[in-house]
Amino acid sequence: QVQLVESGGGLVQAGGSLRLSCAASGRIFRINEMAWYRQAPGKQRELVAGISSGDSTNYLDSVKGRFTISRENAKNTVYLQMNSLKPEDTAVYYCNVNGYSASAFPFRSWGQGTQVTVSS
Repeated sequence: QVQLVESGGGLVQAGGSLRLSCAASGRIFRINEMAWYRQAPGKQRELVAGISSGDSTNYLDSVKGRFTISRENAKNTVYLQMNSLKPEDTAVYYCNVNGYSASAFPFRSWGQGTQVTVSS
């Protein structure tokens, strides 16, 4: 079983920055894609940013140029650097990781979520 532990959320004023981290642990053979999703109250969960094993990235249009996703493979960790935050970025942010376990079974795991609140 693969567990994800997130950190870095909090309260910040508009225009500020936060950095989210998500570390995967367990019997992991290989991690493929790592991603960040978010869910605001009353809205569906949406993909914010993703990064492949080859470091290709994709972003939600509304965060392009403000957010940067990166990964540190040696630590099985994915980061989301969020700059120029806006009140509409307020949401619970979840990391998502997929790959193969040490038993060669595919896995897809979710983090517990971390609250990001941007005040105006």
